[in-house]
This record gives sequence, C-alpha cells and structure tokens, in this order.
Amino acid sequence: MATPKIDPAAVRRRFSALRRELAFFDAPGGTQVPDEVIDAISGYLRESNANLGGTFETSLRSDLLVGDARRAAGSFLGCSAEEIVLGANMTTLNFALSRAAARELEAGDEIVVTKLDHDGNIAPWLELAHDLGLRVLFAEIRDDTSLDIGHLGSLLSERTRIVAFPWASNAVGTMVDVTRVAELAHEAGALAWVDAVHYAPHGPIDVAAAGADVLLCSPYKFFGPHLGIAFARGELLQRWRPYKVRPAPERPLGARFETGTLAHELLAGFVAAVGYVDSIGLEAIVPYERELGERFLRGLPDSCRLHGLGTMDRRVPTFCVTVRGLTPPMAAERLAERGFAVWHGNYYAVEVFDRLGLPEGGLRIGIVHYNTAEEVDRLLRELESL
Repeated sequence: MATPKIDPAAVRRRFSALRRELAFFDAPGGTQVPDEVIDAISGYLRESNANLGGTFETSLRSDLLVGDARRAAGSFLGCSAEEIVLGANMTTLNFALSRAAARELEAGDEIVVTKLDHDGNIAPWLELAHDLGLRVLFAEIRDDTSLDIGHLGSLLSERTRIVAFPWASNAVGTMVDVTRVAELAHEAGALAWVDAVHYAPHGPIDVAAAGADVLLCSPYKFFGPHLGIAFARGELLQRWRPYKVRPAPERPLGARFETGTLAHELLAGFVAAVGYVDSIGLEAIVPYERELGERFLRGLPDSCRLHGLGTMDRRVPTFCVTVRGLTPPMAAERLAERGFAVWHGNYYAVEVFDRLGLPEGGLRIGIVHYNTAEEVDRLLRELESL
C-alpha cells in the first residue's frame, strides 16, 4: 500500500490562522488550530453550555460530550476511556497524579528523572522529595543530547519507585527509547511515568506497547485547545486515593482525579482536534515532517550551531540552534521582524541547557505538518542573513 501524502495547500486551507504572512515555527510552544476546532468550541457554547448531571437538554449534551472526550483520548493514546484523566494542563495533572501516587511513598524512596525532561516532569518529584524525604536522581544525557540509558540503568535499585522521562525533548527534539526505559523501570519494580507532550503531534502513541504506567500530553501541542490529558493504568487509578471533594464521582476511574468543573467547551475542541489528526493521518504526517526536517538540517548555515542530533533519526523536527554573534533573544527578535515566529530561552527544560552550557538557552525552531518547504527555505535564507 502506498504511503499517504500530505497536501500542504489543502491542510493550510483548514487553518484561518495561517492566512497571513507570519510563518509559524513556534509549534513546540503550542500549535495553531484548524477552524473545525474553533467551530466546535463556539458551537458548544452556543448549543450545549451547561454543567453535568441535569435532566435538561444542554446538560445531557454536556454529559455526552465528556464521554466523547474520554473516548477520543482513549483512541488517541491506545487505552480505555476509563483510564483517562482530564485537566487544565499537563503540569497541573502531573502535580495531582504524583501526589496521589505519593500516598504510597515513604522517606528514602527514590525517583529517577532525566536531564532531558521539561520541568513539568521534574518539579513535582522535587517538591515531593522536599515534603517526604525522597531522593530524586538525574539520569545524564550525552553530548549529542541522547539519553544515557546505561547511566539511567545504573541509578535503579530496590528503592526506585518512579522513573519519569520524556518521549521527546521539548528543547532539542531528541526522542527516547520509551519501551526500553519502561522495561528497565519495571525490572526495578518501578512505574514508567512518561511525558509525551512534545511527542504527541509527531507520531502515534500506544501506551500498552510503550509500557507506560502513566502518560501525559497536552492537546494544545497537537492542534487543539489548552488542556491536559493523562493516562494511568486502571489498576493504579483504582488503588490510589485521590485528592478530591467528597461528592465527586467514583466512576469512571479517571474522573476520581479531576477536581472541579471541566472546561467543557475546550473538550469539544479537543474531540475535534483528534478528529482532525485522524483525518490527516499520522502515517502521512510522520514522513512529511521528516522530509521538512531533513531539508532544514541540510540547509542550516555555518553561522548557526545545532545543539542536538544532526539527522532526523531518533528525533522530532524541533531544533535548538545558536547564531554566531547574536544572543537567542536578539536572533528571535530579528526573525520576528522578518515575519517568523520562533522561540528563545530554555522552554522550562532547565537541565538540558545546564548540561549544554547555554545559560541563555537557545533559538527553538519547530516544524509541524502545516509548515511547507517554501517556508523552511525562506527561514534558512533569513538565518544566513542574520
């Protein structure tokens, strides 16, 4: 069977936000959304806006929507709707779930994190270590920014309870062998706790195949609204005692860990975002993004230093560069003046930039499937002229 192809013009017609001169290479901080997501959000507010549990039409519609959102999340992550926890964002969910898990931890227990992580999968464990007397150990990364799995393995012991790690780095794009790290965690009797926020727009997720016990992601990174989505194995959700108000529901399991009223209108947008991704197909997105990433790497001028893997193997198309003679803020400002949206700084990946010796961070350029070869070529010309 032939690999499906991306039609960039057809894709871009679905995004009103792209009908301007600004070239969006800022996707690692949040993607643009297709019009169908916007329409779903506004449609909910026009036609279904109500809280849950009522006998009237709009409340019944809202009940159905939340169920649809759980099923959409389960389909996206390869798990059951029961195992989905919905929330404000990944970091908020991670603080909530890590605290529920921590009811089973005691002083001297160990958490292993990595120097490739976003701080959203480090700070919750550091705070628990402060409160409970835990130890947090950091797995190193190599000079090329790949995770040193040998070093991670050497940190595991009978005291290891959690191994927290990213599927892909939000700072430098490096991917982790999720299945291998999960195997190491399980061999030590620990949970595999995966941050898939940055990977989610770039490839398929199957939590069972990956061996994840907990996995978190953010729909606003894959063409949806600002929300957080988490998976946790049903056995864990059943066993952990959640922090919740007394009248909160006990079923589905994931709902036990959701505090307060959900953002129903954003859930409508999330369902539409999953439908959008399905309509394009990750089987088409992955090779198209790889092609654009290779184009970027081939054309990167000598004045730019790439920090990270030099090919598209074992990475997503997120690139950290520094420009000779310019600080990251200066380079980002000049590109903004010339019509390019890029990020500068450390993007909350504190340990990555400490390891790379870049106190000001870098210039982050992110490609997703709505970018085009023409945009990449224009960006490369501007980088050369900075």
